[in-house]
Amino acid sequence: MKAGRHPPMRIDTIIDERIEAMKVTVLQETLAHGLSIVSRAVSPRSTLPVLSNVLVATDEGRLRLSATNLELGITCWIGAKIEEEGSTTVPARTFVDLVGTLPAEQVSLNLNTTTQSLNVRAGASNTDIKCIDSQEFPPMPVPEMDSAFQINVADFKEIIQQVAFAASTDEARPVLMGVLMNVEGDKLTMAAADGFRLSVRHATLSTSAPQALSAIIPARALNELARITAEGGEMISMVLPKGRGQVVFRVKDAELVSQLIDGVFPDYQQIIPRAYKSRTILSTQSLLKACKQAEIFAREGSNVARFNIKSSGDLEPGSVEISAQSEETGSNETIVSATIDGVGLLIAFNVRFLREVLEVVRSPNVALETSAANSPGVIRPVGSDDFLHVIMPMHLG
Repeated sequence: MKAGRHPPMRIDTIIDERIEAMKVTVLQETLAHGLSIVSRAVSPRSTLPVLSNVLVATDEGRLRLSATNLELGITCWIGAKIEEEGSTTVPARTFVDLVGTLPAEQVSLNLNTTTQSLNVRAGASNTDIKCIDSQEFPPMPVPEMDSAFQINVADFKEIIQQVAFAASTDEARPVLMGVLMNVEGDKLTMAAADGFRLSVRHATLSTSAPQALSAIIPARALNELARITAEGGEMISMVLPKGRGQVVFRVKDAELVSQLIDGVFPDYQQIIPRAYKSRTILSTQSLLKACKQAEIFAREGSNVARFNIKSSGDLEPGSVEISAQSEETGSNETIVSATIDGVGLLIAFNVRFLREVLEVVRSPNVALETSAANSPGVIRPVGSDDFLHVIMPMHLG
């Protein structure tokens, strides 16, 4: 070989370098929105540094953003001008904070594959962020959606809101940190319980599911799903890939993958009272307001509020007296008009639990079914039989 001459570069090396490089232009607002969707799946405390990063990759003319903590993964696709294909992983907190401060105009992303440094330019801002090679990022599953069933986004979001809040946050009982989902034909049932309360919601699907399924889905995953599907009236597709112990939800421009919870969900049907001695119908908003006032004084103790259900004659309206007191701050008492079928009763509930369920009841009026001071109460929307909530009583003291 003559001095000063270099061997010709192999063509596959040229191709590889071109594939690894990335040059993208995207609107700041679009990038910020995409990062807000996926960043909630970033692992805040992980022994793997790459799990603190967001995967940024070109994907068939769009920009794909992904984050995972190995239990929950969220991906979204955003519109962008792709000049050169490529991918990398960017520290999530740094990237989110930076993009949030950029001017509302076009943002240029240029990756230096040699140093794994991402140059971010917008207006007068010029930033270099140290990244981690995308090869170290856990592969996101690509499920077959042939066996998926669909449900309207707005309906599913309401179901999640009426059920997931009742799931436990105690990691010692992982099964109760999930929501039981049963699908059979066109019937969907979801239930969650934490040992002190139970929420059950029934719904009818627009089309029958290809096959029956039963799974325990982490409540956090469902809450994230409700968050990222806040807009639009599109459909959600859901599938449980065989043998993977996962559930995949897909909407128009986003996908959420979650590990299922392994275990046996309690037989919640045994918890639901079959009869009652008193059925009290109240204005949902009036009862909610009374509970919020009582909670101000009850929260310094154990959130205990007393409910004195006072039944009157057949021709006279009844009332419910809701009261709470604190040795430090004082006491509160509110009387709410009610229609009472049955006997009067003095019973105590965790008023925060009661407030939380009333916030997800959609009907103007709500029924409280009770039997005794030491028996659970049942909350049902008046005029609808697709939702019920069981709440355990507390000691009157």
